[in-house]
Amino acid sequence: MADEHTSCIVLSIGDELTLGQSLDTNSRWLSARLLEAGVVTARHVTVPDDAGAIERAVREGAADAPLVISSGGLGPTEDDLTRVALAAALGDELVEDADALRAIGAWYAARGARMPATNRVQALRPRGAACLANAHGTAPGLRARLGGADVFCLPGPPREMGPMFEAFVLPALRPAPGRVVRTRTLPTFGYGESRVAELLGDLMRRGRNPLVGTTASVGVVTVRLRYEGGAAEAGTALASAELAVRAALGHAVLTPAGETRERTLAEAVLDLLKGRGETLAVAESCTGGLLGAMLTEVPGSSAAFAGGWITYTNAMKHAELGVPDRFVPEEPDPRAPGAVSEETARAMALGCRERARYVLRGAPGVDHALAVTGVAGPEGGTTAKPVGTVWVCRASRDGTVDARRFLFRGGRDAVRTWSAMSALGMLRLKLLGAEMELPGEMERGDG
Repeated sequence: MADEHTSCIVLSIGDELTLGQSLDTNSRWLSARLLEAGVVTARHVTVPDDAGAIERAVREGAADAPLVISSGGLGPTEDDLTRVALAAALGDELVEDADALRAIGAWYAARGARMPATNRVQALRPRGAACLANAHGTAPGLRARLGGADVFCLPGPPREMGPMFEAFVLPALRPAPGRVVRTRTLPTFGYGESRVAELLGDLMRRGRNPLVGTTASVGVVTVRLRYEGGAAEAGTALASAELAVRAALGHAVLTPAGETRERTLAEAVLDLLKGRGETLAVAESCTGGLLGAMLTEVPGSSAAFAGGWITYTNAMKHAELGVPDRFVPEEPDPRAPGAVSEETARAMALGCRERARYVLRGAPGVDHALAVTGVAGPEGGTTAKPVGTVWVCRASRDGTVDARRFLFRGGRDAVRTWSAMSALGMLRLKLLGAEMELPGEMERGDG
């Protein structure tokens, strides 16, 4: 019997990938589907349209893992070299596959067209390989055995690659009997990645099962759990690891206990608001609508999110939110707090709640308001208020007001994103009745 597929090397082929002109989504998709089937991807390799480079990648992959899957390079043009490279790796000559040629011709005939002569090359395969039928395009896939490894070459377009994987690769997979791979992800917000690692401590020791790792992306640190072993123990092992992670990170975990669906920070906030029957409005300056966009990306957000104001200039802050002229005077005044200040952030948040009451035509208004004002850069910073200085304020119906000054690093987009995320994080803490210092936080305003 052929070797079990305990691991896989995934190859992505194309100059557009190595040059950064296109994003490689195939590797991610393939690895996720393999994991579901109990096969772990050992590594991703991106290779240009070069026959020698592809041949080496296939040979090395087959030497390192019992399964190699490539995508791309099976088209009809001169830079489509996967079939040539596979033949070289196998030490085979290319032969024309009659069934594949008929299928390509039939594909064109079904569309009322004649097959171009250039497409005939797609019917070529190494003598020791088999063609895989393509129901969604003209490029047949290839299957071969190289040393102790199974090699599958799939077309690059996802609409062709995905169905071919399901039809030919998935049924051929041979994971170890009784062995499963199960994963769980727990997104968190409020701690940086190094602090999360510190709190998790020995849980992140390599060699543990489940294995615990982290991934950071724009303020959200996702804790990843991966179990490999017997199917009967999988549920208990993952549940135990998750419980330990939750105990270590507390309210920073965005996903409620007992649920597995991964949530964004905006989803977590909206879920809490809906559960309490409460509503939110926003007042934005430096974020320019980004905070509202994060909320409205979530389907059904209108049940809790009323809307908001983008008050980019001082005049708009005064006219729309009632920020006092003395805070943001028309003429520069060194005695005035200015747009980026605790005073202005508070006035924006309180004005947002008050104005919402009128806009909503007699309704009681909103329960919470979030305001953001800052220096996103790259210009506009001063010694006292450098680029990245942001004030965020939350004002709630119960009379509590929370204003915090942050200093964020990075470019304009990073500052704006961090600002919006921090505003959501502050509201989430309020809704949970929790307390923590958020990343980038420098000081807090008076009560």
